Amino acid sequence: MSGTERPTRPGPGTPAPVRPPTPGCRVVVDDSSALVRLSGVWEPTDADRVRDALLARLGDRPGPIVVDLTELRCVGASVGRLLTEVRQAVSGWPAADLLVVDPAGTVTGAAAAESAVYPDPAEATAALARTPLAAVLTEELMPAVGAARRARQLVADGCERWRMPELTEPACIAVTEMVNNVVAHASTPMTLRLAPGAGTLHLSVRDHSRQQPRYAGLAPLTSAGGRGLLLIDTVARRWGSTLLPDGKVIWCVLHTEDESHWHHD
Repeated sequence: MSGTERPTRPGPGTPAPVRPPTPGCRVVVDDSSALVRLSGVWEPTDADRVRDALLARLGDRPGPIVVDLTELRCVGASVGRLLTEVRQAVSGWPAADLLVVDPAGTVTGAAAAESAVYPDPAEATAALARTPLAAVLTEELMPAVGAARRARQLVADGCERWRMPELTEPACIAVTEMVNNVVAHASTPMTLRLAPGAGTLHLSVRDHSRQQPRYAGLAPLTSAGGRGLLLIDTVARRWGSTLLPDGKVIWCVLHTEDESHWHHD
């Protein structure tokens, strides 16, 4: 008989050995809905990867997303800080937001106060259903001649539909510069998105280049270009550029109450 012992297999009814949870947060995106699940054990080193995944999902679909923390194990406030950071980063994007499912109370303190937190997926889904996604316009554009003209048409249609004609001219100026920036520098397909807010119009252009636009203030009078971002800064109260794993979102927010300033100054 051999002296080698074979590992004993558990017989019927014998519980399998409990394996410790695998470190790291798993991000599961449901392509058929707005749901993103975070599961596993949260590690501080997961923050950048999870942030990129959430920003990418928000950049690729219109409207808010639901982030479900039901299966996530976390100690500390780092998850709440990350979600708050992402929510602030997309606050200027058209109709973008985070709805958080957090039955265990993982998100606490200021992060909970600043976030839309729900105890179960049903309540978060109901809140998502109340979001007026019909008030979001999206257009896929190629980096070619005519892209800016089509973008202006969409903006004019949106301003008429949402009864903010006073923003048509400044919004067309902003979107022209945003689209032309992609055509001239990124040369990738782009997604134009716009949505109304409370007395505001939100515009964004998502491309597939991580080259950030440069804003250097007033361009010299002898310069043949370089005024695109200056024009956006002139007509929009807020604007910015947010990096994604495979590109960026350039966005701006225009206010109807600034219309008189725009025409008189």
